[in-house]
Amino acid sequence: MGATAADEIDVEDISPDAWQLLRVAAGYGQREVESEVEDIMQAHVSMLESDTRSLSEQRLAQLFDLYRSELDDEQVCALVTHF
Repeated sequence: MGATAADEIDVEDISPDAWQLLRVAAGYGQREVESEVEDIMQAHVSMLESDTRSLSEQRLAQLFDLYRSELDDEQVCALVTHF
């Protein structure tokens, strides 16, 4: 199976707006993310989306994988590219 455009996205280059849109499009509230990803609190998600704090690359990748599991590659690429 070949790599897709979504596979090429660098999680450190995703904008705060795109993080929020990915979360909402995937159907998650900030509190729901807290229960889905170990060691991530609602406050971390809020700060990431408001551009007041970033997360480690590992945690960003966990969030990205969570959101991506609910979306198709076209949706992910559109949100990341345009926002």
